Amino acid sequence: MEERGLGGFFGAGGRPGARAAYALLALDLAALAWVIAESFLPKNAVVFAIDIAFGLVLAAELIIRLRDSPAARRELLHPAGIADLIAVVSFLLAPFFAGWGFLRSLRTLRLLRSARLVAHLRHDLPVFRRNQDAFVAAADLLVFIVVMTGIVHATQHWRNPDISNWADALYFTVTALTTTGFGDITLPGTTGRLISVVIMLAGVTLFLRLAQALFRPNKVRFRCQACGLGRHEPDAVHCKACGALLNIPDDDD
Repeated sequence: MEERGLGGFFGAGGRPGARAAYALLALDLAALAWVIAESFLPKNAVVFAIDIAFGLVLAAELIIRLRDSPAARRELLHPAGIADLIAVVSFLLAPFFAGWGFLRSLRTLRLLRSARLVAHLRHDLPVFRRNQDAFVAAADLLVFIVVMTGIVHATQHWRNPDISNWADALYFTVTALTTTGFGDITLPGTTGRLISVVIMLAGVTLFLRLAQALFRPNKVRFRCQACGLGRHEPDAVHCKACGALLNIPDDDD
């Protein structure tokens, strides 16, 4: 898993690091919730003021993160860093660049897949520790749905009368992703068809990953000190690969 992007204070260990990681996740989710709510609201000065306020907060977080990063330039030029920058600009220039703040959800995906945040979640949430693969697969699928819904809304709401808000775009995304295809909402033109194809192909792949994580035999993550095998049955006493004695902690530890 990727460690970059959580340097300095944001990547600190212990409870300060956990609080910072959770705060970043809450900030991303709040910004994403506002983007969704905004699609139902009429555009006015208050809405644009909230957009700009979010943009300033996210810009400050990005600046602090880059300042504390040992490889700020490389992080900023990383696809996730570029998505962060675009999201900040989209909030700050909301009157001229509305609808693209959903790209902030890419940062949420990156946080959920970061080694440090996963370590904090494993330590603080026994249910996450027992079902880590399922949680990660579900997060990937949810972020994909959010991103594709945002793309559908941003590219269609101004020219497609069937997509007037985020809920309409979500409805189309889910029907395309599940290949149900009711046909009451379609995306016209070559761009619309390509977006539909991406949703269907990538969505089926993510669904399969989630199904595998949910229905495969439950195992715990614990690396064998002798052979390095990383997955074992929850009640395993010896490693099934080399026979070495294991000391898998209980969930209450």
